[in-house]
Amino acid sequence: MATVTPRSIVVLAGGISHERDVSLRSGRQVADRLQEHGISVTLRDPDASLLAFLAQARPDVVWPALHGASGEDGALRGLLDFIGIPYVGSTSDSARLAWDKPTAKVLVSRAGVRTPRSIALSRDAFRELGAASVLDSLSDGLPVPLVVKPAQGGSAQGVTLVDNRDDLPRAMVDAYTYCDVAIVEHRVVGTEIAISIIDTGDGPVALPAVEIQPLSGVYSFEAKYNAGETRFYTPARLAEEVSETAAAAALLAHRTLGLRHISRIDLIVDAAGIPWFLEANVLPGLTETSLLPLALEAAGHDIGWVYSALAEAAISDAGS
Repeated sequence: MATVTPRSIVVLAGGISHERDVSLRSGRQVADRLQEHGISVTLRDPDASLLAFLAQARPDVVWPALHGASGEDGALRGLLDFIGIPYVGSTSDSARLAWDKPTAKVLVSRAGVRTPRSIALSRDAFRELGAASVLDSLSDGLPVPLVVKPAQGGSAQGVTLVDNRDDLPRAMVDAYTYCDVAIVEHRVVGTEIAISIIDTGDGPVALPAVEIQPLSGVYSFEAKYNAGETRFYTPARLAEEVSETAAAAALLAHRTLGLRHISRIDLIVDAAGIPWFLEANVLPGLTETSLLPLALEAAGHDIGWVYSALAEAAISDAGS
C-alpha cells in the first residue's frame, strides 16, 4: 500500500462528555508526538464552527482524540465521511458496534471469545418492573460477585464492583447516572489485562498485554489517571501460551467488530488461563498514564512514528 505523508493534521480533543479532561490530555499527547515528527498540527476543541473550519482548512487527516460519546459513538466519524476528510480510527458503523457494550459482547461471543454472563437493563424497565423485583429475579442466574456498569461510556465512570447484593441498588443508580442502560455482569476473578491493537497498513498487530494492578483493588477513574495509584506490568505476568491465547482473542474481537487502525481490548484472564472479553475501545486513552503508550514502549516502538504511520494509513484507506 502506497503511503502519503500527512502535512497537516487536526487533533480533536475536549468535547462535552464526562471524559472531557481525559480527552484534552490525550489530544495534547498526540499533538506533541506528531509535531516531534515535523507534522503541522492544529489542536482543536469541537464546537459549532468545527465543520465549517474543516471544510475550509481541508486538513490531510483528522485525529479524533475525543473520549466518550462525542468521539466514540460513530456520529462524528459519519460526518467526516460525508465531508470527505480522512480520520484515524474505526469507521462510523464499527464505532457504534463497539460503543454499545451489550452489542459488542454478543458479537464477540458469537465469534468464539468468552465473555462473562450479563444482562442489560434500561432505566425504564428497572423503574416500571420494580427495582426489588428485578434484582430478586437476577439472584440465581447472576450471583455475586458482580460488576455493574453503564452500557456506554469509558474511563470506569459509573462502574461498581458488587460483593454484597444489598449494594446492588446503589450500583444501578450510579450506572444510570452515565447511561440509560446498565449492565449487570458476573465478575470473573483473575488477571486484568488490556491488549492494544494497531494497524499501520499491513494488518492488525497485537501489542504486548498490559497487566493492571490497582493498589486500591479497584481500577477506578482515579486509579486510571492519577500516577502512582496503579501498578502496570508490560508485558503482563502470564505464561507465554496464555499471552498468545489472549492476544488471539483480542485480535478476533478487533476483527469481529470491524475496528480499524487502533483499538484496545480489555480482558480478564481467569485461573485456568482463559481470557474473557469485557469491552472494546475504539479510542484508547493516550495520556501519559494510559495503557496503549505503555504497550508501544514495551514493544520498542517510537510512539510518534506510530502515530504518524496511523495517519498515513488513514489517508491511504480514504483513497482506496
